[in-house]
Amino acid sequence: MPRALVLLTALFCAGAVSAQGFAGLGTTAEDFAQPQRGTVLEFPRDHGAHPDYRIEWWYLTAVLDGADGQDYGVQWTLFRSALAPASSAGWDDPQFWMGHAGLTTADAHFSAERLGRGGVGQAGVTAEPFAAWIDDWEMRSTAEAKADAFDALSVRARGGDFAFDLQFDAEGPLVLQGDGGYSVKSDDGQASYYYSQPFFTVTGTLDLPKGAVEVTGQGWLDREWSSQPLAEDQDGWDWVSLIFDDGSRMMGFQLRGARDTFTSGTWIAPDGTATPAPHGAVHFDALDHARVAGREVPVRWHITWPERDVDIRTTPLNPQSWMDTAIAYWEGPLRFEGSHSGRGYLEMTGY
Repeated sequence: MPRALVLLTALFCAGAVSAQGFAGLGTTAEDFAQPQRGTVLEFPRDHGAHPDYRIEWWYLTAVLDGADGQDYGVQWTLFRSALAPASSAGWDDPQFWMGHAGLTTADAHFSAERLGRGGVGQAGVTAEPFAAWIDDWEMRSTAEAKADAFDALSVRARGGDFAFDLQFDAEGPLVLQGDGGYSVKSDDGQASYYYSQPFFTVTGTLDLPKGAVEVTGQGWLDREWSSQPLAEDQDGWDWVSLIFDDGSRMMGFQLRGARDTFTSGTWIAPDGTATPAPHGAVHFDALDHARVAGREVPVRWHITWPERDVDIRTTPLNPQSWMDTAIAYWEGPLRFEGSHSGRGYLEMTGY
């Protein structure tokens, strides 16, 4: 297939691949495998790709403190999208790949995007040894032998005016989201397989127009795959990963639809014990909007989970954290206060 057509096809399929490219995620996927409740996730196998499913991503964020005294945020994501439930060598391979990288400061937001095909080696994921890459961007395991591959990761990416080279070291276990990794997304029963590594410490270097900055901080990795994760009427979501100052963590999201808003979440104790939130337990209320990329976007949120005594208000590092990619969306670091304090990441789609 000519390379120009390959890239056009990848752009056409971008809505079916990304965590933020929700267009098409509610359509039927009859030829693909579907998540089944009760399936036991296995590692290292499930760190790798699942070509029988239509969409998949490896999604990494970090909240960082610079040696210059400034706050920073970093995102690295690799998306896989399939035209058919198979993989093969060469240009006939039906697996398409898209990479996103972002770097946020208090007064600037940088983003970059890569598109590629897996059958020619330009992009892909291997489970053993674990590596995920697209062109010269990569996420690669540096864990010791017999340790989980996600215990230690080396991550790098480069855009037109930024770059980062970071080391992620886990200080806690993997966390299965939902019901043992089976994450429901709607009252109609759409679901995905979903697990996280929310216990990373991070060190490394950011390259910015002002020069290199040494950073330390905390990171969060999400892994998710499915074939039809949204209901037909759902057109976007708001998602947070929260790292509390007491060592606890929380994931929460709401999926906005014409009929209702579906919510879910997970409370993660410092030892990794996970308590899922049923639909309706976590509440998201927008506090303030900002004009971002020509649209009104909610950038401060009031998030509550009464059963866990969570009542917080979030503040973004930079309200203009817009990912100017083929499927555009808001993605950036935040701080929060109230019943709990800490830092985290916010992703918003469909605005």
